[in-house]
This record gives sequence, structure tokens and C-alpha cells, in this order.
Amino acid sequence: MSAILLDNQPEQATAVVDAPPSERKRVVIVGGGFAGLAAARALRNADADVWLIDRRNHYIFQPLLYQVATAVLSPAEIAAPIRLLEAKQRNVSVVLAEVTGVDVASRTIEASAPGVGVRRIAFDYLVIAAGMRPSYFGRDEFARFAPGLKSLSDAETIRAKILGAFEVAATTVDEGERVRQMTFVLVGAGPTGVELAASLAHMVKVTLRGNFRRIDPAKASIILLDAGSRVLPTFAERLSRRVTRRLTKLGVKVLTGVKVDIVDEQGVIAGGNRIPSATVLWTAGIAASPIPKMLGSRTDRAGRALVDPFLTVADAPGIFVVGDAASVMQNERPVPGVAQAAIQQGRYVGGLIAKELKGRKVKRPFRYFDKGSMAVVGKNYAVLERGWLQTSGFMTFLVWAFVHILLLPQLQNRLRVQRQWFWSYFTGQRSSRLIPEPPRI
Repeated sequence: MSAILLDNQPEQATAVVDAPPSERKRVVIVGGGFAGLAAARALRNADADVWLIDRRNHYIFQPLLYQVATAVLSPAEIAAPIRLLEAKQRNVSVVLAEVTGVDVASRTIEASAPGVGVRRIAFDYLVIAAGMRPSYFGRDEFARFAPGLKSLSDAETIRAKILGAFEVAATTVDEGERVRQMTFVLVGAGPTGVELAASLAHMVKVTLRGNFRRIDPAKASIILLDAGSRVLPTFAERLSRRVTRRLTKLGVKVLTGVKVDIVDEQGVIAGGNRIPSATVLWTAGIAASPIPKMLGSRTDRAGRALVDPFLTVADAPGIFVVGDAASVMQNERPVPGVAQAAIQQGRYVGGLIAKELKGRKVKRPFRYFDKGSMAVVGKNYAVLERGWLQTSGFMTFLVWAFVHILLLPQLQNRLRVQRQWFWSYFTGQRSSRLIPEPPRI
């Protein structure tokens, strides 16, 4: 089926891709993340052609992306090609393209494929699982100086900035510049910011120890900023206090109730004070992909589509939005934008479509089953919250490690990560401390 899309015979700039010469319905899934893959797999026995479209050819296990950014893991250890799904599931076609438009009336989407151009693809069912992107709260100019962490490219950029800062610090003779290079500012104290700060603290105190003659990496300053009143605001206050104490013990300076006003090449201005820093990392806000807005439906402040309890868009039958791109309420509270929620939504929608294709009416709305929220804070310490259950410490850390290894996409990923974690745990060393060589002009 993807051969239809990739046919580069001379034709108009945009052309409708006709449905296959059969009675089978076409389900188009936009996004190959947690929700998109879960929806595709739930349709494995459906009498339909499933097109999975993503602008990247790989699936990322995002909960461990911060470990790529801090050189614990390499990109290949937390990613897998999406096309593996096509090899395992006969009714799936994977298409490498970026969706640039949605026409609800004609039930088509526009997708731009590398080397091919823009195509129009017809659908019977559409599932939007496009995920999120960093949000700078209207200050998009900050992105130039403070990269977010949503892709492998972002993680490699951050890794290069961190390691490059120490190289510059070891080379410069300017003491003020050395201090600036060894000051790391993280904006946003949610799970990503906390995990990134703790991992960075372990790197400077253990991994890089003895690697430099002219500087002591352990003297680096790591500052975690947040405009809110505490770290991990979605967790219980008791766990938040424990995490703050743990971060402080690791050497991270936690500053809450501080708003960032300026981010530039010299660092940040926060709470009216200038903090010189060569490495500012943005872990503060997220916004939905622009695709939900293309549907012409209502969205929330973050750009997520407001969907009904069946995850469908109002006045658009057969069009669903799932995962981080969707805003759905349950018990008068929003379903959290976490991996488990995305997986459950994808499975639900895939199952719903499969039943409708068999002529069955689905009466049960989506219900999110909360398996708990976790965050790891450096070596030997993690926190877990699930309803009344609130735990922290070493045993919770072991649970966190087991769950994350289990959820990795392939067996080879699990074996590689497990091996690297054992090596890093006992030696303190990290395997991916590489700074990519800049392109020559």
C-alpha cells in the first residue's frame, strides 16, 4: 500500500490516493508513539488496511530519553524501527511522511513524504496520535538557547552541550567563563526535569571524576528552576518534599517559585537575577502537535483536542484523538498525559474500530486505569504514587528499573539496557559519552 504513496510518476502536486480495489476499509493512524502503536496492534485481526504515518522511522521509549541526554544510554538502546510492525502485522503499511493538513469534509489528509512531495490520502477512520512538543509559553525565541527533550535529536543535542561545556571549561583560561561553562540550568521541575537533574548530578560527581586535570567536574553547579511552589507538582506533597531533599543531597540547587524572564546565550534571568550559564535545558512546558487544530474542533490551552468519552471528535464520526494530543475528562479530572494513559487510549480506539468493522456497536466509554506514577531521582532512589500508596527509596527504585526494562520495545533493547545499567551501576561509567563532530563547511 505504501507503494501507492511513494509512486513518483509525474502528476499534480497533490493527488488523492484512491482506496484499494476492495471492500476493505482504511484506517489511518497519525503518529508512531505509545498511542499510535497500541492502536495499530489492536487492529491486527481487523478486516481493514491500516496505514501508520509518522515523520520519523522509529519509535522512542520516551521515559528513558533523559538517559540518552546524560550519556547513560545510546539512542539505539531506547528506540526501534516502526517498520518492524509492518513485518509482523500483515494489514499494516508504514508510511514515512509528515501530515500537513486534514480535510474532515472529504475525509482525506495531506502528507508530505521525503523525495515525493505532498499526497492526499483518503481514510475511513482517522486516529490522531501525534503527541506533544516543547512549549515555551509564547517565548519561542528561548528555543534557540534552551533545547527541549522530546526526540533523539534533542537528547543528542543536550548530551553534546553538556559534554562540550566541560571541554571548554578545561580549555579556557578565563575563570568567569569556566564557571559559566560549569553551570547547568534546568527550567521545569516536573518528572523530566527532576530525572535529568539527578542523572546530571551523578555524572559530574562520579562518571567524570578524574577525567580532567585542570578542572574538577564535581564542582559544577546544577540549578533546577520552577515557577511553581514545589517539584513534581502532580505527585503528593509528601513525596515532593522527599525528592527535594534527595536532589539537594545530590548537589542540585532547587529554586521554586522563580519565573524565568529571559533565556539568551549568556544564561538566564530568573526572578530578576542573572544566572550565567552555557547550558540551559528546557523541561518546563509541553504543547500538543498542531494536527488536532487542523480538525477544526475545540482544543484546550495546550492545543489538545477536546474529545468525548469515546475519544471521538465532535461532529466528526470515525475521527479519534488519543494520547498526549487528546484532552479527555474522567471523574471530573483530566486523564494524565503519561505513557500508560496513551497506551490504554490507543488500545481502546483500535478495539472500538475493530468492533465497528464487524457491525457491533460500542457502548462502553474509555476508562483510564491508573497504574501509578513514578520518577527516579538518581541512583538507588525513586518515588511511586498510586492512589493511597506512596513509596520511595531503594525498593521503589528496583520496581522502577524492572517496569522500564519490561516496557522497552524489543528484547534486544531490554538486554542492552539491562547490561548497560548493571555496568553503570557498579562502575559509575557511562557508555555514550560522545560529542558528534560538527559538519565541515
